[in-house]
Amino acid sequence: MFITFEGIDGSGKSTQLDLLANYLEQKNKKVIKVREPGGTILGEKIRDLLLNFPMNSRSELLLFLASRAQLVDEIIKPSLKKGYFVLADRFTDSSIAYQGGARNLGIDLVENLNSFATDNILPNIVFFIDIPVNIAITRILKKDRIEKEGKNFLEKVRDTYLKISMKKDNFYVIDGNQDVEGVFLQIKNIVDSYLDH
Repeated sequence: MFITFEGIDGSGKSTQLDLLANYLEQKNKKVIKVREPGGTILGEKIRDLLLNFPMNSRSELLLFLASRAQLVDEIIKPSLKKGYFVLADRFTDSSIAYQGGARNLGIDLVENLNSFATDNILPNIVFFIDIPVNIAITRILKKDRIEKEGKNFLEKVRDTYLKISMKKDNFYVIDGNQDVEGVFLQIKNIVDSYLDH
């Protein structure tokens, strides 16, 4: 099963991913965690470029897609074939929200390019940890190039995520305003409902 965690930075998605990984491992499931951008030798080099060097929006999108394509081929596809639960800290919906929506490159364009980059690999479940931008900003201590875009940019990102949620059945909006345990309980219940089938 392929599960992705989405959200604006500071939403707590990485914490929730780790909690789910531990929970699944306790149930004797094989789990692998990946992050975007990164997760491969090429992806980590691309991550450094994306987070630290100035670039235009199209270059940014294409670098994310290159990292994603490598991650899918090297890690995600082989792990799914071996029966692993693959938990991803960001995937295709991040590009739709950040580059398609907030950077105004177009949601349809980004969706088409995502399909090409991922070889049409899609997550079974997407968790969007939703918190107000004002709260997210207070949680982000060390800002990278994208996080420095400011409040209006992050509002556009969040709005795009919420639009995506209305179009996809497997896209779950999780209220990130609760404590860590409360957020995880929502996630665990959804995952358990899939495991029971």
